[in-house]
Amino acid sequence: MWDLAGGKKGEVRSIVTGRRPNYHIRQPLPAPTSPIPPITMTHELARRLGQALLMSVLLSATTMTSAAEPKTEPLWPAGAPGKLGEGRGHEPTLTIWQPAADKANGTAIVVCPGGGYGGLAVDHEGRQIGEWLNTLGITAFVLEYRHGGQNYRHPIPLGDAHRAIRTVRARAKEWNIDPAKIGILGFSAGGHLASTASTKFDAGKQDAADPIERVGSRPDFAVLVYPVITFIEPSANKGSARNLLGPDATPEQLAALSNETQVTANTPPTFLMHTSEDAGVPPENSILYYLALKKAGVPAELHIYEVGRHGLGLAADTNGTRDWPAACAAWLKGRGLLK
Repeated sequence: MWDLAGGKKGEVRSIVTGRRPNYHIRQPLPAPTSPIPPITMTHELARRLGQALLMSVLLSATTMTSAAEPKTEPLWPAGAPGKLGEGRGHEPTLTIWQPAADKANGTAIVVCPGGGYGGLAVDHEGRQIGEWLNTLGITAFVLEYRHGGQNYRHPIPLGDAHRAIRTVRARAKEWNIDPAKIGILGFSAGGHLASTASTKFDAGKQDAADPIERVGSRPDFAVLVYPVITFIEPSANKGSARNLLGPDATPEQLAALSNETQVTANTPPTFLMHTSEDAGVPPENSILYYLALKKAGVPAELHIYEVGRHGLGLAADTNGTRDWPAACAAWLKGRGLLK
């Protein structure tokens, strides 16, 4: 590709490499000395022109129906309650990933990246997830919630998750979302946050001055990927517990946030994924939650894959385990959440 506008007068440079080609354009080309022969429209030429026109139309259609660029908004526009400082990490955000208009199905998911309640894996458990959900026609809201890395303890992260669900529900019409099809998806400690939001929620405050606070915070469904669930031995994740509750948490506090003990019949339907090789968060976490859901009569599906370390995200490079997004999509479709 060559750029006729750059370089010295009359000089041509590549806009890719910056190198000059082995020729220069310095003078206009001379007029032809003989008449230009007429173009005969042969069958082959017509076919090629038709192909070019079709390709142009397809490219235009692809551009028109592509997903919108993600947009980041403050979760608390008037300032986050209980914040300890200013800037990123103290002002939680929602990054909105909207699918192509002709693909959108009205379902939304709040995505909670993992990070042990001490950080956030916003790429492979955030951005990549937003892009994947868009391919399913789902509008994704990647939540950057506050955590122990900035000295925020429970219930601050849960308050941010509640606010995210309320925001999506209160503004559902703006984003072309069905307010009864709003789920939550969490990885690792983000899975703990998602399961906490699934077991501790409310119907909103009807007399609140803020209209967002008037709507309910219960997710309609949940997807938990290698989640932290329990803070009770022998399967506890001590690092997440310490970052969420501090170093001096009591047994009662740990039990209250061991979410396998908090499941009720009102807990939303849940898809769970884990691997047998996960040494960071043992698969017993997902098993305990699944058994609690089953006991409470809540629809649930559990997939435990043989291979894979903790923190795989979409697991694109892991044989077998890479199938979990397809299994999750099938579960979502079976629940009427996909077209």
